[in-house]
Amino acid sequence: MNKLTESVGNLKTFIEEVKVELVKCSWPTRKELFEQSLVVIISVIILGAFVGLCDLVNMNLLRFIIR
Repeated sequence: MNKLTESVGNLKTFIEEVKVELVKCSWPTRKELFEQSLVVIISVIILGAFVGLCDLVNMNLLRFIIR
């Protein structure tokens, strides 16, 4: 039972420390969040298109070599 109470106490301490650290964080504004999200979405689309194009080229190249 002692380990259980110790674990609960450690969990409470952890949660309290997390709250204190979250107050210290600087949170982005709505505009900054939108702009950063847009950059990530566009980057993922570009990278996905590049990987798809490379896959298409490699697939056609292998078909050419195999035939």
